[in-house]
Amino acid sequence: MSAQNNNPRGIVLVIIAMSLFAMQDALIKFVFEKSALYEIFFGRYVVASFLLFCFVVIAKKKVSLKTQYPFLTILRVVLHFLAFSAFFISLTFMPLATANALFFSSPFFVSIFAKFFLKEFIGIRRWSAIVFGFIGVYVVLNPNFSEFEYKNLLPVLSAFLYASSMVITKYTSVKDDVYTQLFYFYLISISILIVIFLIMGQGQFNNSSYDPTMQFIFRDWFSNFDYTWKFILFFGVAASVAFICIFSAYIVASPSVVSLFEYSLIIMSMIPGYLLFNEIPSVRTFIGVACIISAGVYIYFREKVRDQYIATETPVRR
Repeated sequence: MSAQNNNPRGIVLVIIAMSLFAMQDALIKFVFEKSALYEIFFGRYVVASFLLFCFVVIAKKKVSLKTQYPFLTILRVVLHFLAFSAFFISLTFMPLATANALFFSSPFFVSIFAKFFLKEFIGIRRWSAIVFGFIGVYVVLNPNFSEFEYKNLLPVLSAFLYASSMVITKYTSVKDDVYTQLFYFYLISISILIVIFLIMGQGQFNNSSYDPTMQFIFRDWFSNFDYTWKFILFFGVAASVAFICIFSAYIVASPSVVSLFEYSLIIMSMIPGYLLFNEIPSVRTFIGVACIISAGVYIYFREKVRDQYIATETPVRR
């Protein structure tokens, strides 16, 4: 079996990555009442960037510190940063499996953006699959428009922003390799977090004593560090290992195969959701999830048939 077609190995690597993401999401939901959102981001990125630096040194990888797309690089990082801000905030009030299921609308957005910004051809079959996928999103949300809480759209907003950043990544990867992109990702993200700390890191805007979500966003950093440091360390290590697993999987195996196994994250999220938070998805949620997964799988299938990989080469989580 060739190195470029080791599908079983790629599948195992993706499942490991999805397991780590499921554990990370569950632990964020577990500790959010005693931690601050951007404290978690800061610790996660510092640990992950340190591990990446060690990997680059040990593996003797050459890293170009010059990006050919300075503006798009900044925009890409900001969009990614906002995407996961929205997603992690949604975990404070939404079941794990539901949040992840809604986030998996990102391949639909990637396909749409690729059509209009990368000038890729999208046929009627894929357009139909995209529409069907969004019907699944609607079913999962189960909106009662007279009382609908728009914060439930946060995972969809996260998917929209993440897809935007991934389309930019697809464009900039023509000249910027993965290590250059990662270098600027961590540099810009940590810089943003330092600014956020200076503005609100002491809890200057934490004026809500009754809303746990708002406290999670605005709570002063490191106020419970003796409790949260072990979780933050895990987040950084898990993010690094998961990225390496996904990156390796898309190299050693067929993207059209391994990408399908990213949907295992939805199932894996149900396990800690049930064990830790007693979350049991409704029948309606299962139906909506089935629609989302079916649409995503069909999009990947059509891309393989046409030998035109758009969403397929874009990891849904990383």
